[in-house]
Amino acid sequence: MRNDVREGSSLASANTIETQDNPRAGTENEAASAPRVPALRPVAPAPVKRRRRWLWGGAGLLVLAVGGLVWSQVWMARPTLVSVEIATLAPVTRVLAVNGRIAAVRSVDVRSVVSGTLAQLPVAEGDMVEADQILAQLDAGAQTAAVRQAMATLDAAHVTQQQASEAYDRAVVLGDNVPRTVLEADAFALRSAAQEVARLTALLDQAQIVLGTYTIRAPVAGTVLELDAEAGQIVGPSARLLTLADLTELVVEADVDEAYARQIAVDLSAIVQLAGESTTREGHVSFVSNRVDEATGGLAIKIAFDSPVSAPIGLTVATNIIVEQREAALTVPRTALLNGDGVFVVSDDVAELRPVTVVDWPAARLIVTGGLEAGEAVIVDATGIADGQTVAVDQP
Repeated sequence: MRNDVREGSSLASANTIETQDNPRAGTENEAASAPRVPALRPVAPAPVKRRRRWLWGGAGLLVLAVGGLVWSQVWMARPTLVSVEIATLAPVTRVLAVNGRIAAVRSVDVRSVVSGTLAQLPVAEGDMVEADQILAQLDAGAQTAAVRQAMATLDAAHVTQQQASEAYDRAVVLGDNVPRTVLEADAFALRSAAQEVARLTALLDQAQIVLGTYTIRAPVAGTVLELDAEAGQIVGPSARLLTLADLTELVVEADVDEAYARQIAVDLSAIVQLAGESTTREGHVSFVSNRVDEATGGLAIKIAFDSPVSAPIGLTVATNIIVEQREAALTVPRTALLNGDGVFVVSDDVAELRPVTVVDWPAARLIVTGGLEAGEAVIVDATGIADGQTVAVDQP
């Protein structure tokens, strides 16, 4: 029995080798003795159900799209949340805020009317001076000499006049013994001498006046604010020597935009606050210019203090000019206006555009003069609001 099995095995091996058709005979015995290797067959992979995955993915995207559409519709259907305020009659003060600077009511730039070398400058910044006090002295040597020359010339003219007067008197005394032509000549010489004396007297006066201008005196009493020259400097009419101001009476100088120029008038009340102070002071408009500066578009004004104040010149002052006061008026925030002539009023949860008229003024709140009634709810911010839009009032 065992022999049959072995023979069968040897036969099977011989058949297998023959089918390989190997030309080398020497390898037959090696093949017969080698263990049998089963033939390898490829195993087909299990089929993947891709179609089913695509279906599930498409279904998921469809569900997300439908959910987003529903959510957007729900969100769009929600009313816009707005803040409102109830229009109420109340006292209103319309003010114009401007910034100005402290200035003296009387301020003078002192200059020399003649050219020359500045010999002396006996004052300093901050000095208080009296009227007619000497502020500066120019070198007047040349002009002094001119005065002396004019005096000498005048003295000579006086001598000539005296001689002409004596000759005329003598001719008059001689009477008929002197020819008429001589008398007329002596009279003419006397008149000419008198005219020359008058001319030279005027020249002397002029020279003395010019000499006086070499001494510069204070035109008014005040304080020396600035010095713009030094001793030894050559000065003239175009050069400012110093600035003199009376600090006992101060005002605020400011400019008002030309858009509000017609509403500013003298005696309007004002509230002023000096830089560095927490308290305010009362004042009033004391001057309004009749001319608008073409370069800046500003109208110059001055504000006087109702009580004396001491402050350095040039100090910044914040000023509120009280232009108008109303005992009862409706006001709305500037942000509530749409294009400057309409507001949104909430009625039955709907934003209704209401045309209104307001007093155009540079302020956060504006006075409404028409189109709005007391008690109506006004949306305080018109940004993004449309007429007829559904809104919800934000309850504080």
